[in-house]
Amino acid sequence: MPASGQPSNGDPDDALRLGRGMRLRLLAAVRALLADPSVAGLKDAPKLAAVVLYAKSRAPKGKKHDNQTSIWGAELGRWLGMTESTVHHKVLPVLRDSGALRTRVVTDAKGHPTGMDCLVMPLWHARKGGGVAHPLALSQTELAVLLRLIEALFGPGWAPKDKEPTLPGLLAGRRGRGAATDRLGLLLMVLSTRASGWLQLCGGSVKAKEGRGAATLARLLGCSPSGARKVLARLTEAGVVARQRKATGTRMNGRGRVMLLPVARAYGRTLAPVEAAQGSKAVFSQRPGGAVGDHAPTGAAGALGASGVCGAEGAMRAADQERPDGAELHANHSSVVTPVVPPQLSGRFSGEGRRSEGRRPERVCVREDQAVGRETTVADSSPPVAEVGPLRGEKPTDSSVDEEGGQRAAGAEADGRPKAVVGGKAQQRRGVGLPDDLGLWVALRPVAGLWERLSGWQQDQVEAAAKAQVKRLAGMLVRPETAPQLLAARLTDRLEETGGEALVTGPFGWLTHRGLVQRPACSDWRCDDGIRLDTGGDCGSCDNVIHLRRARRARIAAEVDRELPGLGDDKRRQVLEGRLRAQAAIEAEDLVRRRVQAAAEEARRDAARAAAQERDQHQRQAAAADAELRQALPCEDCGQDRSAGLCEACGYQRRTEALTVEAGMVAATWSADLDDPGDVAAVATHVRTSLKADIERARREFLELVEPGERDEDPALAASAIAFAALQAVQQALPEYRSSALNRLGRTEEAEAEARRAYATEQNRRWYKHNPNGADAIAAATKAADAARERTAQYLLAERLEQLREQAAARTEATAAAQWKDRLPGLATRPLDGNPAEAVLA
Repeated sequence: MPASGQPSNGDPDDALRLGRGMRLRLLAAVRALLADPSVAGLKDAPKLAAVVLYAKSRAPKGKKHDNQTSIWGAELGRWLGMTESTVHHKVLPVLRDSGALRTRVVTDAKGHPTGMDCLVMPLWHARKGGGVAHPLALSQTELAVLLRLIEALFGPGWAPKDKEPTLPGLLAGRRGRGAATDRLGLLLMVLSTRASGWLQLCGGSVKAKEGRGAATLARLLGCSPSGARKVLARLTEAGVVARQRKATGTRMNGRGRVMLLPVARAYGRTLAPVEAAQGSKAVFSQRPGGAVGDHAPTGAAGALGASGVCGAEGAMRAADQERPDGAELHANHSSVVTPVVPPQLSGRFSGEGRRSEGRRPERVCVREDQAVGRETTVADSSPPVAEVGPLRGEKPTDSSVDEEGGQRAAGAEADGRPKAVVGGKAQQRRGVGLPDDLGLWVALRPVAGLWERLSGWQQDQVEAAAKAQVKRLAGMLVRPETAPQLLAARLTDRLEETGGEALVTGPFGWLTHRGLVQRPACSDWRCDDGIRLDTGGDCGSCDNVIHLRRARRARIAAEVDRELPGLGDDKRRQVLEGRLRAQAAIEAEDLVRRRVQAAAEEARRDAARAAAQERDQHQRQAAAADAELRQALPCEDCGQDRSAGLCEACGYQRRTEALTVEAGMVAATWSADLDDPGDVAAVATHVRTSLKADIERARREFLELVEPGERDEDPALAASAIAFAALQAVQQALPEYRSSALNRLGRTEEAEAEARRAYATEQNRRWYKHNPNGADAIAAATKAADAARERTAQYLLAERLEQLREQAAARTEATAAAQWKDRLPGLATRPLDGNPAEAVLA
């Protein structure tokens, strides 16, 4: 970009001068990347990282560097506008987990990391499966153009030695929260902008509050229009985006337009009507874009009243509200913002505006500066007329504007949000009506008068308490939708107890501590003033309490009559009341004791729970430490570092060897004499030879599918794959050996004898005795015989396998117990032809 920021008069070398075909090609590629399932659901920072890595990818020139790019975390963070730690914790892991990116750390000769190679998987899949027609399959030239465009927009810039430095992009200084969103939004808007510089806006109906420009950016980013409006405001403040409204015949604001200033400068467009903050001639029919009511606030930017683009300050304070096409015309107003407070009068009459300092009158006893009402935004007052009291006929009232340090807050804006004022508090205008939620509106309807007497903060607290009570009641009731009516009935009853709203002196305290709270009369959590909340009837627990109290009174009265007969009524009543009080005191002490015991028991359970959690935490930490130590152990077979004692390839080889031995034993169960070790060993050797042939065939098939270069890149991975192929070959052959053994064992004398007995037993059952040679009897007997033969074969197989395992274990123990001096002469006489390792294993 030109350093002066002026139009470049159509410089053909400008990075932002893209032909229509190239622009549409790059736009389709970026959209296809963002729409990929592995990228679509991510946040803006991982999306932008995918776009940057995609632009920096190398086109296919060889098999080693196909579609890859080399970068490191700090450099990627400079492209994204965030720190290296954020990249390694919130960007790269997300892309790896979603399958959008594969990375490999690059180290030097000493093992120190020097960077990482990145492979954008959507690009790899596009070039492998989609061919050159896929939108992501850009050529090297197209990728270079996209990278140059990104450098011009938000490239970090760098100054290499002995080379010309590369200047930083337009948004290179934009870092921190929202930086990735702004950069991605600017890139998408530039690719969607024609040579005129005007952004191609979306069609259809949009919200007038956000505007069509925000709706267009929202569709590009896949976010809400309100969020896109904030992004558009930040880009406007950064000076890369300008917003303007089309002129109309009535000289009112028309539909909004968005211009990408860098694109306009690159094509040498005239920017005077767009970039001018104020024209030389005032347009009196123009309403400021950020005006509140008929006039803009005092602090609004003056540029908002002129035709042109909403400035950065106006973009941050006002949402660039656009006038809908069908809106009625508004009355004409001056483009110059008029002061809200009129000039100071000389007569000092009541109602006269206060000076611009906003201070209270010099005589503090005067009450002229009271609040003028809820709807006013500024509380004005004038110097006093008399020394004491308010004006004649007026009643003194409390001011609704908070005071602090002798100064007042300016009030609240029209939308009810607090407005910051120097030296005062933020005053939030309270809402007059009940909450918009229908359930809360029904629940709080009986106390609407008390609601109007609450402040804004108090209304928020009461609304939260009412919402919690409605949720609690909904969990108790069979029909949760009746919870608001039940809460309204509770408030109505409590108002009747009080005597009406007129007798409630403190609305907030009454609502939060008496009206909304549940008052159980017994230990049942569904009780409220003796009424069951779930049924609406009388509480049975309360009836039990009343019954117990009456029974206790009757018992004590009988004791008094039995112990003190002949007492008068007054004396008897005094004695009875005294004993009742003593009994109540005993029960209260017992209740306190039981509560203390319950609290101690609960504390004990909490301590036990905390101790258990701490113990579990220690166990997890110890397990993690053991796992870390075990992971650091080398492989026992091949010595590979950090293999947890056994690498993947050696693990597959061990399982393959175990299955090979198992297959030899299964074959020996029917084809060898189990008491002859040599015969068993011969069968095992034959099975091993057959399985080795299968393993070798599987290995050749695997090597035919893998190119030699890929095997050389990761030898450990290739060895694991070959070992796994061998394991699969043995796993597929083992069921065949087992099935063959069952068939052969099913023909033995034991199996045949068991089948004959089962056949005869089934044929002699009482329901077949009348016709033992009938079709049904023969079919049932044959089925029983086959089942018996199969059970016998399985039993014989299991029994013979157990016998072979015991023999193998005995030989292993004998071999381990023998001394080397006794074993070496026998090993020395063995022939060395073939594989020595195979001979030892045999």
